[in-house]
Amino acid sequence: MAYFELEDISKHFAGNTALGGISLSFDQGEFVTILGPSGCGKTTLLNIMAGILKPDRGRLVLQGTDITARPPEKRNFGMVFQNYALFPNLSVRQNIRFGLFRLPRRLAAEKAERLMDLVRLDGLGARYPNELSGGQRQRAALARALATDPAILLLDEPLSALDAQVRMDLGQELLRLQWQTGITTIMVTHDQQEALALADRVVLMHEGRVVQTGTPHELYDAPLGPFAANFIGHMNTLRLPALENGRSVGIRYEDIQVAVPSERALGNPNTWVGKVEQAALVGSCYRLRILLNDFSTRVTADIARAALSPPERQRLCGRGALVAVSFPQNKLWLWPA
Repeated sequence: MAYFELEDISKHFAGNTALGGISLSFDQGEFVTILGPSGCGKTTLLNIMAGILKPDRGRLVLQGTDITARPPEKRNFGMVFQNYALFPNLSVRQNIRFGLFRLPRRLAAEKAERLMDLVRLDGLGARYPNELSGGQRQRAALARALATDPAILLLDEPLSALDAQVRMDLGQELLRLQWQTGITTIMVTHDQQEALALADRVVLMHEGRVVQTGTPHELYDAPLGPFAANFIGHMNTLRLPALENGRSVGIRYEDIQVAVPSERALGNPNTWVGKVEQAALVGSCYRLRILLNDFSTRVTADIARAALSPPERQRLCGRGALVAVSFPQNKLWLWPA
C-alpha cells in the first residue's frame, strides 16, 4: 500500500476542467516534483492535497485513511509557498514556534533552536522577515513547516522568487533537509532543471492531466510524446521527406552531429549540408541555429565547447559557416505524422 494516494481527482472552475481524473501514489520518504507549464493544474492539485480546495470527484488516502473531507489543520501537512507567507510582525524564532503552542514553552524553544540550526539560520532567530534575504526567508518558512513534524511537506514553487544562484544553493539545501528528515516531499514547479535536479520521481502535467511519470532519467531519455520531449530538455521536431518516410521526428540539440563538410562527413546516413545562421556560447556549449540546404528546415544543435579545437571552433561556430549536419539513427524519436 502506498503511503499517500490520489484517486481519480477532478476539479472544475466555471465549467472548465482544471483537473481531469488524476490518480497518483507517493511512497514514504520520496521527493516528487510535479512539473508543467503555467495553467496545467499543478498548483490546483497541490491545494487539493493541502485541503485548501475540495475536489469535485475522487479521494485522498493517507496511510490507508481517507482524508478527503479533513480540513487543512487536521491533515498534518506542512506547506511552503512561493511568497514565504511569514508573519511580518514575528521574529524568525517566533514564526517557527507559531505551530508549537501545544508544547511546553521550554520544549518549543529547544525545538525552534534545533530547526534554525537544521536550516542554517542559527544566530538569526531574533531578526524579522524584512531583515532577511530572500533565501533566508525561505529557510525560515521551511523551518516553520517542519516544526510540527508533518506527514508530508508540500512546496508550491518555493524557489521561483529567488535569483539563479540562490535558487541553486537553496535547492541543494532542500535536498539535504529532505535526506536528513526523511519526510515525504511533493514540490510543484514549472522549472524543468529544478524538477530533474531535485526529484526522485517527476510527474509531468499538461492541460489538467498527467502526461508521464518516472525518474528524471526516464523522462529525459524516454519521453512518451512530443509534449514530454519538448518540455523536458531541448528537442527539435521536424519533417524531412528523406527521413523516416516523411514522419515527424524529434532529436535533442546535443544529439545532432555537426562537422566540417567533407566527403567522409557527407557520406554518413541522414546528413545534410547547412549554413550557420546564429551561434551563441551557452554555458559549456555552443548553440548553433542552422538552416539546412532544403532552405526550409532549421535545427538547433549544441556542441560541447571542450570537444572543439580552436580551428574547429572557428570553422563551425562562425555565422555563415557551411557545416555537415547528421542525425544519428539511434537518437531519433518518431512521432505520428
